[in-house]
Amino acid sequence: MPAPAPTSPLARSWDEYKLHAARRLVAANAGRTFDGPTPEVLLAIPVVQIELHADGSIRRLEVTRQPKQAQDTVPMALDAIRRAAPFGSVAHLPRPWTFTEVFLFNDDRRFKPRTLDP
Repeated sequence: MPAPAPTSPLARSWDEYKLHAARRLVAANAGRTFDGPTPEVLLAIPVVQIELHADGSIRRLEVTRQPKQAQDTVPMALDAIRRAAPFGSVAHLPRPWTFTEVFLFNDDRRFKPRTLDP
C-alpha cells in the first residue's frame, strides 16, 4: 500500500483543514476515487464524522449516515480515511477537533469527497 501524501501546512480554519483533508483522502486512495462531474444518481452516500487527536491522527470514526443500499461502501469509506491519516495538526484550531466528510460513491464504487464537489 502506498504511503499517504505528506501532511499539509497548518490550516487557518476548519474549512481550509477540511479541504486539505479531502485532497489527502484522494491522494492516499489512488484508483478508489473519481473526479469530474458527480453523477446525478449516486450508488451510495455514507457520512462519517472524524474525531482527531491534536496531531491529526484519528481518535474516533462515527458513521452518521448509513446508506440503505450498497452498505459495503461504509467500510470502504472508513478504510479510505484510515489510509489517509494522519491529516495534520489540529492543535491550533478550536475544539472539538472533529469534522464530517460525505462520501459520494458512483456505480463503480469509486468515491469523491463532497468537500471537493463544486
